[in-house]
Order: sequence, then structure tokens, then C-alpha cells
Amino acid sequence: TGDPSEHRRSSMFYMLGVVVSFLAIATLMISLQNAGRWVGWGFQLQSSSFVILLAYLFATMGLSLSGVVLFSGRWMNLGNELAAKGGWQGSFFTGVLAVIVASPCTAPFMGSAIGFSLTQPPIEALSVFGALGIGMATPMVALSESGVARKWLPRPGAWMETLKKLMAFPLYLTAVWLIWVAGKQSGVDTMAAASAGIVMLAMGLTLLKGNVVARSIGLVCLAISVSLGGIRGDIDSSINRNARAGIVEWSAEELDKRLSMGQTVFVDVTADWCITCLANEKTVLSTEEMSEAFMKFGVTHMVADWTKSDAEIEVFVRQHGRNGIPLYVLYSNDPAADPIILPQLLTKNIMMEALGSVLP
Repeated sequence: TGDPSEHRRSSMFYMLGVVVSFLAIATLMISLQNAGRWVGWGFQLQSSSFVILLAYLFATMGLSLSGVVLFSGRWMNLGNELAAKGGWQGSFFTGVLAVIVASPCTAPFMGSAIGFSLTQPPIEALSVFGALGIGMATPMVALSESGVARKWLPRPGAWMETLKKLMAFPLYLTAVWLIWVAGKQSGVDTMAAASAGIVMLAMGLTLLKGNVVARSIGLVCLAISVSLGGIRGDIDSSINRNARAGIVEWSAEELDKRLSMGQTVFVDVTADWCITCLANEKTVLSTEEMSEAFMKFGVTHMVADWTKSDAEIEVFVRQHGRNGIPLYVLYSNDPAADPIILPQLLTKNIMMEALGSVLP
């Protein structure tokens, strides 16, 4: 089960990676805001270039775990040692990746905390973000610190090599998801180019293990991979979630128009990189039962797609005291009534109760 002090050291470096990443993103957000550019939490995944870079990173890590790519020397220090071989670097880097990929969807209560913090002076704001980082890392740290949990861990053996190879597949799936997000942001051509780029990346890294000729070809493949990652397609060729029957594309003008007509409007601010948003859509908002309820009660379902950065949506989110998504706002057909902001985790009961509270 390993040295308990080593477990504690690794867990502390994991927490440090999480907290440092939270503070780094918060510092960037605060700096941009002070420069007059408002951004919301999760903005790092609104950039297709950043998303594709992450996909390349996860694909490379997966190839390393699968044994297809074996880094050595200085490459080991930059890649495999960080992601696959553990140690304090691996623990710290795991915390960094957890924040970059898992944090864009704000959890319940997290949205209000972020919204409050960004209205405060920098020191107070950074204190809140630091506390959020500690909260995110605490479950993993608590598990690592538990002597009982460590006793249940199996002894080292050949199974670890098998587990290492199996763990590559979640990384491959993560890369696929990120490529899909890039496709939603910049079109299907972007998705195809980035996918081809990952193939060239795998070929290039594989050839780097060979002789001089193979390494030369490998470097060419890596250059092609970078070029393919920079290709951007036509977003109009992508399938829009607002094309579903009964969905109205959000805009401030369209919302004001429908409210002035006395309509009940449900605004769904979502994004393809937000796992919580997608889960709510799948289990609640896109179900036949909810579609029938909207139709029965005459509720207009408006979707504000924030997969790509959109200044108008940013203003809307900020007006409702949030700095991240999901955001669900239900407007009554009574112009004098205040809108209802629903929880970030939806259930059918929550939706039906909210509809019942604004409908006669």
C-alpha cells in the first residue's frame, strides 16, 4: 500500500496543483476584467485552439500509458514523468488538469461564490478562489489520508501494468470529447482536421523512437500535426442544438420581444463543454415529458449557446449574478414578476414546480 508519508505528500501536491490553478485562472480573469474585458468562469474552453491543445495533450498521455510512445531523457521530465509515473510532479500536474478540464461547469453554490468574489477587491476575490480550490481537492486528499482506505488498496504487482494500459482509454475518450467540442465551436472541418492531427501526432511520436531517418520523418509528422490543429472550418456546417423542434435561439431582443407579448419564457444558457449542462439536457430538458409540458403551458424554451465566446450572453449571465454556467432563468408572463433562477442541477420535479409557480 506504500509509505503513508508518501501518500500524504502526493495528496498535498495534488491540492497544491488544484489551488494554484484556481488562483492562476482567477488572476487572469481579474486582470482581464480590470482591463475592461469581462470573461466568465470556464472561458478557457471557449477557445478552439486551447481545446485542441488539450485534446493533443490527452492523446499523448494515452499513447504513453498504452506503451506506444515511450519518452526518455528530457521528454520524460516534460511528459511521462508528470502524467504517468507519479511522484510530486504527477500529483501536481493531475491537480492542474483537473481544474482545467473539470472546473468550467460551476457546481451548485459555486456560481454564486464566483459571482460574489469577482465583485470584491483582488485579495478577497483570490481568497474565495483559493477556498474553492481547497474544496475541490479535499475529497481526494481525504481519501489519500485515510489509513483504512489505504489498507483496502491492492498490493503492487503485474496488475498495475494492465491497469496502466486500461487507464489510457479514458484519456482517449477525453480527447474525442474535446475534439467534438472544437467541432461544435468551429465546424466539422475543424473536428476532422484536429482528428487527423492527432493521428499524425501519434505517428510522429512513434517514429521519434527510430533511427535518424525515422526521427526526421517523425518531426515532419509533428509539424503537420501542428498545422492541422490550426485549421478552422465553417461553423455554419455544424449541427446547432437550437435546431430541435420547439427550441428558440436566444437573443436579448428576442427575449424582450416575447416578454412584451406576455409569454412565459425559459432561458437555458448552456455549452457543449459543460458536462452539467449536457446531463441536464439529456435527463430533463430534452425529454418528451418536458417538451410536452412546455407546449401544454405555452412556455417558450430559449437556448443561449455559450460554447463559443459571446459578449451578449456574457452580459446576460452577469446580469443574473453568475460567472459560469449552467444558468436557467424562468420568466413569468407577468411583466412585474421577478424571474426565477433555477438550481444548476435540474430534476423534472424542480422544473414542474418552477413552472407551476409562474403559471396560473
